[in-house]
Amino acid sequence: MFFLRMIFRSFSRQFKRRLLIAVTVCLSATVSVAMLGVVFDVGDKLNAELSTYGSNITVQPKADAVVNDLYNTGGDADSGASGTSESDPTTFLKESDAPKIKTIFWAFNITNFAPELNIHADVNCASESAESNFCKASSVPIVGTWFAKTLHMDSGESTVAGMNGMRSWWKLDGSWPKDDSAQGLIGTTLASKLGVTKGDTVTLYKTTADGSRNKQRIAITGIYDSGDSDNNAMYIPSSTAQVLANLPDSIDKIEVKALTTPDNDLARKASKNPNALTQDEWETWYCTAYPSSIAYQIEEVIPGSVAKQVRQVAALQGDVLQKTQAVMVLMTVLSLVAAAIAVANLMAASIGERGSELALLKAIGATDGAVSRLMLAETAVISLIGAIVGALLGSGVAQIVGHVVFGSGITMRPMVFVLVFVLLTLTVLIASFSSIRSILGLKPAEVLHGR
Repeated sequence: MFFLRMIFRSFSRQFKRRLLIAVTVCLSATVSVAMLGVVFDVGDKLNAELSTYGSNITVQPKADAVVNDLYNTGGDADSGASGTSESDPTTFLKESDAPKIKTIFWAFNITNFAPELNIHADVNCASESAESNFCKASSVPIVGTWFAKTLHMDSGESTVAGMNGMRSWWKLDGSWPKDDSAQGLIGTTLASKLGVTKGDTVTLYKTTADGSRNKQRIAITGIYDSGDSDNNAMYIPSSTAQVLANLPDSIDKIEVKALTTPDNDLARKASKNPNALTQDEWETWYCTAYPSSIAYQIEEVIPGSVAKQVRQVAALQGDVLQKTQAVMVLMTVLSLVAAAIAVANLMAASIGERGSELALLKAIGATDGAVSRLMLAETAVISLIGAIVGALLGSGVAQIVGHVVFGSGITMRPMVFVLVFVLLTLTVLIASFSSIRSILGLKPAEVLHGR
């Protein structure tokens, strides 16, 4: 009861300094909870945000992948038609195998994918009898793909895949074509070259491998601006492109967008040769969403394929994630250091002002330990109040950061609050250490006599 009376009496004095301690701890808790809350939840959100700017895994026929490795041909996975060669592909995957991507172990990490058949065709935007050269172009890149195709899986689940989600950064004047239709999109460069606008109809001519010449009329539903050389291409439904080229159920590439875990030494070792891993390493690698493990599992379900991560995209995701987390952790550490310095100075000033009171307590029989516990208890109560208020404010700040930066809320994990309270406890104890030492050095006789 003695210590409780002293605590309440202390609260009635030096109110300003105690309030400053509470505010300091509150601000530190706010920053720590907000930053650590985002750190523990930022991985998937940041990968999802970055993945909107292109696929991070590309799937090709094994023969094409070998040639690309030998001669460094082909383009990035997110380069679309601009990454293809000047000639048509000669090796293919089956389009009917593409949905198997959603059956792998990390199926839920596959956020989108789109098969492609990259061919070339002659284009005529005038009537068949017209002689206008302005509306003609030869060997135009044509990409047969999905736009927003609904897939019904054997598990009973449904998913939507296609370019509508893969090319979210495109500036589109018009609307996306429908799958399995005679509609298409045309890039701004090619549209300007042909004098085509949305709503026009163009005719594609394609000489197939057997020597026949097929044609297909395409209604242009929109003109896109990709910001790169892909603007010189045309996108049409894969089924239409297969009929035009007489290549049923054929594709030459699949772009995959997946949420992945940044590479580490194990992932880099596995990407070189998975067979070199020990059993424990293999299980850890296979059951972690590394780009290389997801690519490996895609190869398992699509016969004759080679799946590779787009190194630039994967490296960017890991690099940005690590730097973002490092900045937030640094802000947390700096806030804790600032809190420690502020609390130490405020406690030292408080003890200096209350020297006579503390000396009197020691004079009437209070031990050094009792006086120290009194000061620690007072500081602990004040800090606890500040920490609780700061934790609530920090949760709110984290949600604001999540909605402003990522467009969704932050999931606050209980571990964040536990970690912050442990760190604040250690911070306050360290800050109090020098003040406690000054209490132990108080000599009642000298202090009470003004010396």
